[in-house]
Amino acid sequence: MSAPVEFSVWAPIPERVRLQVDGEVHDMHRDDDGWWRAEAPAGSEADYGFLLGDDDTPRPDPRSRRQPQGVHGLSRRFDAAAYSWGDGAWTGRPLAGGVVYELHVGTFTPEGTLDAAVGRLDHLVELGIDFVELLPVNGFNGTHNWGYDGVLWYAVQEEYGGPAAYQRFVDACHQRGLGVIQDVVYNHLGPSGNYLPLFFPVFAEGGANTWGNSVNLSGPDSDEVRRYIIDNALMWLRDMHVDGLRLDAVHALVDERATHVLEEMAQEVDRLSVAEGRPLTLIAESDLNDPRMVTPRVAGGTGLTAQWSDDFHHSLHAVLTGEGQGYYADFAAAGLAGLARTLTGAYFHDGAWSSFRRRHHGRPVDTSVLPGWKFVGYLQDHDQIGNRAVGDRISATLSPDLLAVGATLVLTSPFTPMLFMGEEWGASTPWQFFTSHPEPELGKATAEGRIGEFAEHGWDAAVVPDPQDPETFTRSKLDWSELGKQPHERLLAVHRSLLALRRAHPDLLDPDLSAVQVTWDDADRWLVVHRGSLRVVVNLADQPREIDLDAAAAEVLFTTGELPGLDGPTVTLPAESAAVVSTR
Repeated sequence: MSAPVEFSVWAPIPERVRLQVDGEVHDMHRDDDGWWRAEAPAGSEADYGFLLGDDDTPRPDPRSRRQPQGVHGLSRRFDAAAYSWGDGAWTGRPLAGGVVYELHVGTFTPEGTLDAAVGRLDHLVELGIDFVELLPVNGFNGTHNWGYDGVLWYAVQEEYGGPAAYQRFVDACHQRGLGVIQDVVYNHLGPSGNYLPLFFPVFAEGGANTWGNSVNLSGPDSDEVRRYIIDNALMWLRDMHVDGLRLDAVHALVDERATHVLEEMAQEVDRLSVAEGRPLTLIAESDLNDPRMVTPRVAGGTGLTAQWSDDFHHSLHAVLTGEGQGYYADFAAAGLAGLARTLTGAYFHDGAWSSFRRRHHGRPVDTSVLPGWKFVGYLQDHDQIGNRAVGDRISATLSPDLLAVGATLVLTSPFTPMLFMGEEWGASTPWQFFTSHPEPELGKATAEGRIGEFAEHGWDAAVVPDPQDPETFTRSKLDWSELGKQPHERLLAVHRSLLALRRAHPDLLDPDLSAVQVTWDDADRWLVVHRGSLRVVVNLADQPREIDLDAAAAEVLFTTGELPGLDGPTVTLPAESAAVVSTR
């Protein structure tokens, strides 16, 4: 006989709520705050759901930890405390000085599971990675998805292995010295399987963002909505031993309160960090270009740990590829001066005119206050690849030589570097936009919308992948056999060497943005980044260049190609190459 268990759910909207556990239905009782509670016999893995109003169809728990039958099915009890952790020696690590590796569980390995991903962790350790960042793993409808259409934020997708596999993955990372950052989405919910509006007012009245209705952060009954979000953040960090969260598109979190939900979250995460005895990190994806996002609360900021730096990506991408369409226009027009601007100030649009937005945008970073590691820098990420018409990586555009140059600029930058899975060997596999909506109408609308969007911008509709086609998902899986082939093997060696160099030389870890100097010549296509006594020298031209170092060269510590020639304060670099040179 199962012992009685208390079930509770916040549901101020329905007039009646009943509990179904293993086929038995029980009445629930409501308190003045809209919480419904009932006791019922339930085993440790009992299936349960809630009957709302006069509807006899059970709905999943908004805080469900497991959905073995998918997001439309019954929830299953899951005891996070039952797992026997083996990471007792793990004390965490700060983001400062670290290197992040972004991956999608479903396409990282052929199997597409968390347990299979464990088998590739040693590769990341040998590469020199410090943090594994997982794209969202919360419950979504269908079998494969980027993860940003989640509707059950507390559950781990069953196709990935569910919550028990997630704990095994985090444990395995910690035992190898790898931290884990989980990408979470609090700005919208997916289009299928979202039953939260039947329980509580999760959406703001009249508000919307790019992906649908805005989440109710400051309207009536928003206290518990905020609690729902913050408790979810704490769950990943506490119950799953995660070391940090990447917060998706925080500019879409519309909050009119005096204390923004992000500041409230930062406060509670800081308290949990003290209780857990390890650093806990919050990283924002923000389009605001507002340094207050990562400014400590004692200095009047929101208090998040770090943020992604799209401006650095856009500048670097435009310089390397020459692309200047859409939001790349300002960066392409600025050339090397724009790249120098982001390397020394993190933002390109720091109050400057943005032609894409048709207005001025952003504000400057006080480089005497904010260190460079608070900005995550990258050449590729899931958005900048997957949101291209055909999901082509930059390796489909650039020569292996220029890929190595790009890696050099990222991994010697003053920022926290991030790699996207497979980037380290110049993976030839695309990473395309894929979905698996079971509803035919939604699947058709998604496909037509995606293809039509790019057709409007001049793309042949026939070449834009259908996100609902299973082959689009299959094509996006990494091909690990490439590691032993050229030029992939060479690019992997470049990344390993750069990461080892970064760890060995304090000048490359110095986060002081005010100490970074950049010289360049747009006509001759060269650039020099001053990192203390080191010079990161880049030749983007298709012929050798003699480049002034502004100091006497001592030794070549790293080069992407042939050994450059040193002659006092100058270095002669081969075409499309980069080097790191120490100076006297």
